[in-house]
Amino acid sequence: MRRKILYRTLALLAGLALLPAMLLSSCAFAPYRVAGIPSRGASGTNAVYVVSHGWHTGLIVPAAPLRHALLDLQTRFGDAAYYEIGWGDKGFYQATEVTAGLTLQAMFWSSGAVMHVVGIRTDPATHFQHSQVTPLCLNAEQLAGLATFITHSFARGNAGELQALKAGIYGDSQFYAASGRYHLLNTCNSWTAKGLSSAGVGNFPAFKLTAGSVMGSLDAGYCQ
Repeated sequence: MRRKILYRTLALLAGLALLPAMLLSSCAFAPYRVAGIPSRGASGTNAVYVVSHGWHTGLIVPAAPLRHALLDLQTRFGDAAYYEIGWGDKGFYQATEVTAGLTLQAMFWSSGAVMHVVGIRTDPATHFQHSQVTPLCLNAEQLAGLATFITHSFARGNAGELQALKAGIYGDSQFYAASGRYHLLNTCNSWTAKGLSSAGVGNFPAFKLTAGSVMGSLDAGYCQ
């Protein structure tokens, strides 16, 4: 029930974001290009997934490429084969009860951002069988760009460690402090789009403010 309320409210946030985005067009924000990879379709042997839970999207990535840079995740999630990773407003995402006040705060005066990480030990499509899961195949360069983007999305403590917050909202999951700030033109879905853009997948993410716009821009690929 809480997930349903959460995603319905995310839809409201994303819907309200569409009008200003249309007005601002090219001055919204640029993709975060970590590795300087040119925009191109996915074509490789490394399977990653984009998941839509109805209104909110996240990235499902193999654990192995992140273990060196994000050792704290291996400590927390053990032998998980994949991580589902999402980004969102600190107050809204972690709230036990969604309110109009939290919604407005997220849109206009966010107190910060958080990462939501879920450890997955089975096939991602099986794990999220009630959600839309689109597979993509990345080459080594693309996967490195995506991994670097994700790594830079986490905030760090004084010793460089990840900052664990509350337990996550479903499955074996955890919230962590994140870099960046949620606002009307920088949503959870535009974070997903920027991650894909950093891997050279998808289009310029200025208009990728809804789950539908993210999923609709993908060309599914199956790794050999």
